[in-house]
Amino acid sequence: MRCLICSSEETKVVDSRVSADGLGVRRRRECTTCDYRFSTVEAVEIFDLIVIKSDSRRESYQRDKLESGLRRALEKRPCTPDRFRGLVGIIERDIQRRRKSEVPSSEIGEIVMKHLRDFDLVAYVRFASVYRSFEDVQSFRDELEKLPIKNV
Repeated sequence: MRCLICSSEETKVVDSRVSADGLGVRRRRECTTCDYRFSTVEAVEIFDLIVIKSDSRRESYQRDKLESGLRRALEKRPCTPDRFRGLVGIIERDIQRRRKSEVPSSEIGEIVMKHLRDFDLVAYVRFASVYRSFEDVQSFRDELEKLPIKNV
């Protein structure tokens, strides 16, 4: 790990802890050259996963696409960076639990919907409106009536 201050590659781990979401390891590091201390977070990445698109195309899983969709759904919603990382982590964990080398994008969408519903109802509705491509107001209303809210 390279020091952010002096660019030395000589750093040591001072402390390691499981991250708050339980999905990674937070390490406190110290540069042996300039004594600067900084933290790093290690997280599991999904490798070798192929996403099968609705038109049957196959492409490698890309975390940034998941994050982009979630950011749009959560725009102007109260969501801290830590909570956002936790949401991405738990979604990726559920994808990994499938233990498949190829996962349809529809399965990923359903996993996202499941977690967004518990995370933020407004973000859930935003994501659902795009993901489910509602044809009319009634189908949108039907989806809203499934939510645990009043006066829909």
